[in-house]
Amino acid sequence: MSFLIPAQRLHETATLVAFYHPQPSYPVHILIVPKRAIGNLMEISQADQPFLVDLFDCVRQLVQKLHLDRQGYRLVANGGDFQDIAQLHFHLIAET
Repeated sequence: MSFLIPAQRLHETATLVAFYHPQPSYPVHILIVPKRAIGNLMEISQADQPFLVDLFDCVRQLVQKLHLDRQGYRLVANGGDFQDIAQLHFHLIAET
């Protein structure tokens, strides 16, 4: 799936890819997307443990790299009517 995303990758592992949101709503707006098709948070299973470990490691690395720990940041996953696409993804956002 990562080859379908025409964006500069900030972080990539075997299970996920992170890149700047193409239409950001915040000064720092990064999308973190699993490479495996997962529709939403409700579909996460035991098999997704490697992704979840990578997710939090990725967030930790990006927060450190972008110095977001000083100013604050949020990690958001939308669901239901708030989720625009049928693929689980997380928004790492911050005001700068």
